[in-house]
Amino acid sequence: MKKTLPALLAAGLVAALLSGCASATATGAPGQPEKLELRYQGSANSVTLPELAEDLGYLGPVKLKWVGNTISGPQDIQSAATDQTDFGGAFTGAVVKLVEAGAPVKAVVNYYGSDEKSFLGFYAKAGSPIRTARDLIGKKVGVNTAGANLEAVLDLWLQRQGLSDDEVKQVQLVVIPPVNAEQALRNGQLDVAALQGILQDHAVAAGGVRPLFSDVQAFGAYNGGPYVLRTDFIKKYPETTKVFVSAVARAIEWERTTPRDQVIARFTKIIQGRGRNENTNTLRYWKSVGVTRGGLISDQDYTLWSPWLKQQGLIKGDALDTGKLYTNEFNPYRDGAPAVSK
Repeated sequence: MKKTLPALLAAGLVAALLSGCASATATGAPGQPEKLELRYQGSANSVTLPELAEDLGYLGPVKLKWVGNTISGPQDIQSAATDQTDFGGAFTGAVVKLVEAGAPVKAVVNYYGSDEKSFLGFYAKAGSPIRTARDLIGKKVGVNTAGANLEAVLDLWLQRQGLSDDEVKQVQLVVIPPVNAEQALRNGQLDVAALQGILQDHAVAAGGVRPLFSDVQAFGAYNGGPYVLRTDFIKKYPETTKVFVSAVARAIEWERTTPRDQVIARFTKIIQGRGRNENTNTLRYWKSVGVTRGGLISDQDYTLWSPWLKQQGLIKGDALDTGKLYTNEFNPYRDGAPAVSK
């Protein structure tokens, strides 16, 4: 509901209105952004939520500046923490690790997760004798990076299947770029490969692999990771922060409510238009954004991983201090507030 002029006068906002610098509330529309360019790392052959948001016009006058690609969430948020980029995204556990190490970053909106359509799967070759968690002792499991989502899922699953800490340590993690994991599995370099997204769907469609387990089977649907901003960025550029978070949140809702074929067509157009010599063939396997409404963050996103985080020595005591890890302040979907998605 728009404020009347008397209400604005009473609030002492006349000067801001006359100067064109009025700020909106956290749940309202963003005001004039202070910073008009955001540096970021992309992902080859895919479209990130900020890239989609920019193409949909949700970023308004704010433009993205691509500085390269990343295959690692921890590396991506480290780049943001050290001011090499303006935002980065990673597994919630990796965010905890970075914050606990003293990095001045805060999560502002979730960007990926797992649901019944999109999930993290661990696959063996069709003829492999590996059937249970115990069969993985002494075997090689390919993951995209150490200390992140895939390792956390694997470790917790192994523990829940009855393996001791010493036995879990005998499962050999092999760090491998996601685009190479399927072929490494088929070549016998890996006994099991962790696959997700369109790379997973491509491998399944090609045949010759079978699932061992998935994160959704083990834990149910969950939000996997957020985008983070530096705390000094948030303080210095609150309106740009609001534009960014609102745009990503709206892009999530666009993906959640738009017919699948239209989402794929949009992704294809974006990739073909940016001239990075990429392949759009795997886009046809896209299924879901995998994130809950508007990318809102909750304590549950972090407490789910508390046992693993404690085991890794990343937290002490019985509870996480989630207040220092994230904020929904800039998300237009917070507190059930209505927000336009298209």
